[in-house]
Amino acid sequence: MDGNGRWAKERNKPRVEGHYQGAKQIEKVLQSAKDCGVKYITLYAFSSENWNRPKDEVDALMSLLLASIQENRKLIIENKIRFRTIGNIEELPQNCVEEIRKLENDSKNFTEQTLVLALNYGSRDELARAVSKLATDVADGKIKASEITYEKIAENFDTADIPDPDLMIRTSGEMRLSNYLMLQSAYAELYFTKTYWPDFGHKEFLEAIQEYQRRERRYGLTGEQINVK
Repeated sequence: MDGNGRWAKERNKPRVEGHYQGAKQIEKVLQSAKDCGVKYITLYAFSSENWNRPKDEVDALMSLLLASIQENRKLIIENKIRFRTIGNIEELPQNCVEEIRKLENDSKNFTEQTLVLALNYGSRDELARAVSKLATDVADGKIKASEITYEKIAENFDTADIPDPDLMIRTSGEMRLSNYLMLQSAYAELYFTKTYWPDFGHKEFLEAIQEYQRRERRYGLTGEQINVK
């Protein structure tokens, strides 16, 4: 969900205002996804590299995360949306962790739609954690090293219970994956738009879906999962 800072800068506003306006788009995109029959949507909300940003901005992002979860709790429960997170959540502030785990637990049996937030997430970190787990299993005699396949590695990803993405959307004009679901996106269609995330609404979402539908798909994917960076 890229471009919040630049959106704010072009309007002579503080960067945190861009993040605040960006948070408002989540409900709109969720509804757009539902209208299009998309069952899974994953949003890259905070990367493992984002800790390198100025402390006041990081603190503001954590406060915004907490407020967004609290404010959208009713929406998520009433619409029977399963809420999930991926990433090393335990390194977030404790009050954020508690709200996240509570909402995950309270929505775990919902099947209408799944909203996944990538928080303190990075593909390289995810891969390292998965391989470390398998190395421990080999040392403990639970699995042989010769039995390790990509499928075995993927079983230890944060996304183990989530379909691989069919479409990856990146806003703001940047054209890279930025350490986001890199292995899971091996066969995803990539869609780049110059629109900043705070301006990315129903119209822009439909344009991405329509572009996806125009492409020839050769890998038999379901079209159920959309990811936004």
